[in-house]
Amino acid sequence: MLSLVRRADVVEVVGVGLELAATGWGSRRIAERLGRPVTTVRGWLRCFARRAGGTAAVFTSLLVALADDPSVVLPAPAGTVVADAVCAVVGFAFAARSRLGMLKVPTWLWVSAACHGRLLAPGWPPA
Repeated sequence: MLSLVRRADVVEVVGVGLELAATGWGSRRIAERLGRPVTTVRGWLRCFARRAGGTAAVFTSLLVALADDPSVVLPAPAGTVVADAVCAVVGFAFAARSRLGMLKVPTWLWVSAACHGRLLAPGWPPA
């Protein structure tokens, strides 16, 4: 299990929270579902929302680099900046699993590896 830099929760838990937020869930409902304090979940969501555009750009470029045919796997706009970023992240993990034949590696472990655990850390994504 991997944690993100400056976060106590494992990346898979944070990732599920981000996925739920992308589908419209609020911080209270996510916190209840994950058994985490509302303030913690709110912190994840605010941090991710502030950098969602840059995160989407980084993971979209990684997705394009890994995909055999990027036009087939590029996600359509999801409706919000946060949802777009989560779609780019999940798309990258799908492309990485397919390209490298590591189909059992969970999505959010790929994400943590790609950003060196810095997904919610200050200064990431790089400018």
